[in-house]
Amino acid sequence: MMNFIKNFRKDEDGAVTVDWVVLTAAVVALAAAGYASIETGVEAMSGTTSGALSAATVDTPNE
Repeated sequence: MMNFIKNFRKDEDGAVTVDWVVLTAAVVALAAAGYASIETGVEAMSGTTSGALSAATVDTPNE
């Protein structure tokens, strides 16, 4: 039983998997935060553009 416990403590087969899971979760979280930031900026910019285009007048040439 003691040999089993010692071998279990030395075994690192799953450590790489845990590292990749944590790293992938961090990348996904950063991507979600970046998306939220970009989405907010784009919505504000499109609202400003819409307002400017609605207020614009176009002169037509008289012939």
